[in-house]
Amino acid sequence: MLAPGTFGIAFWGFLAFYGLALYAVAPSARTVEGFFRGRDARGRPTSRWMLTSSIFIAWIFAKSVTNAANLGAAYGVVGGLAYAAYWLSIPLAGVAIYAIRRSTGAAGLIPFLVGKYGRGAAIAFAAAILIRLYNEVWSNTAVVGGYYGEPGSAAFIGSALLFTAAVLLYSIKGGLRSSIFTDVLHTVIFVVFLGIVLFLILPKHAPSELLSQGSFTLSTGADLLLVALLQVLSYPFHDPVLTDRGFITEEKVMLRSYVVAGIAGFSAIFLFSLVGVHARIEGLTGGDNVPAAVARSFGLGALFLMTIIMVNAAGSTLDSAFSSISKAVALELPFLAGKSAGLRAVRVGTLAMIVVAILGNIPMLFGAEILAATTISGTMVMGLAPVFLLQRFVRYSPASFHYSFWPGVVLGLLLTAKLIPHAWAIGTGKYALLLGTNVYGLLICTAGFLLPLVWQSRCAGECSNERARSVLPG
Repeated sequence: MLAPGTFGIAFWGFLAFYGLALYAVAPSARTVEGFFRGRDARGRPTSRWMLTSSIFIAWIFAKSVTNAANLGAAYGVVGGLAYAAYWLSIPLAGVAIYAIRRSTGAAGLIPFLVGKYGRGAAIAFAAAILIRLYNEVWSNTAVVGGYYGEPGSAAFIGSALLFTAAVLLYSIKGGLRSSIFTDVLHTVIFVVFLGIVLFLILPKHAPSELLSQGSFTLSTGADLLLVALLQVLSYPFHDPVLTDRGFITEEKVMLRSYVVAGIAGFSAIFLFSLVGVHARIEGLTGGDNVPAAVARSFGLGALFLMTIIMVNAAGSTLDSAFSSISKAVALELPFLAGKSAGLRAVRVGTLAMIVVAILGNIPMLFGAEILAATTISGTMVMGLAPVFLLQRFVRYSPASFHYSFWPGVVLGLLLTAKLIPHAWAIGTGKYALLLGTNVYGLLICTAGFLLPLVWQSRCAGECSNERARSVLPG
């Protein structure tokens, strides 16, 4: 809980200043090209470095840096590497989108899915990404609220809602254009303040002391590292915050931006996990918010710096989530319904932002856990790995999508309901069952994807033989 007086005023004042300042500098965009595709007033696409900054910071979620530090405290550098491994999703997504654009010319993942796997596949995928975007709202606002009060308190709820309103204000001004422009500012702020925080912490320990924390065994965090490496194959494709940016610039510019952003993101998350490693060495207990506990141990000034980092990280993700929701509702859902988005697309997209800003905070009000938003959702979409990574082997096969996608969804739901048999566990660590479910599940989904192709190949061979027999003299 914040102390009254000058520091309390500073914390709340910063939250209000954050929203007003970004609204003042964010560009306005009311055209489809600007609001949904990030083009400037002259119709020019986003530059390479703006795109790189946007991809980098949009994936530095507030919940992600919190989880990285929590895992660093629990498992040492193994935990930090495990969570940082998810950022390998970015270059992999860049390579996959590059291949899709070069081979199909698709302008987005939804049109690609319609052309490759059918409208039903695209509808199922759209539902999955809308759920994902909904989760992005509460999981980031809840992290911000945690720096102002205990979960469920008036300060917690009030700060989370004020933060939501601040981000919504500048998001509806310019959509994706505002998001990308402000992401450059978010990147600078994050790098500067992360450097200050690390300067406070890292000199207290020799590098060998930090890097020797933890051990690479399945019972001490390596199981989560393996889970991350498996989920990297599917995780990026159900996050339009990442994939929407893959279709707004020239292919090679996009690919370079994704590679650089992925390397930078991996490095930033691992470095931030050292905050948790410091807590582990010092014996600090922070529950599910180790960064706040570490900051408090340095005093209110450090807590204020950490709050700036978290608000900044959460804002960069939340405005991207708003812009992706806007595009999904105003452009992609009408496309799936066979209708034109029309001249009112920007107005519809703006309304979608407002609605999800309100409804998206409901789980936060009831104290939902933020870590599950990564591990469980990553399991449920494991079937997307073959759908996007093996797409070059498919001409048109709706069955391949459904036989791959739905087993992953079912396994994710069974894992959530604790109905996966313990025999599936690999190792004895905390994430043993999660690891086993992802290993066996990915094999099942891949087999499901390939099964229709095998059947089609056999059918084609038999049909060819039948045609050959029909023309032979009898």
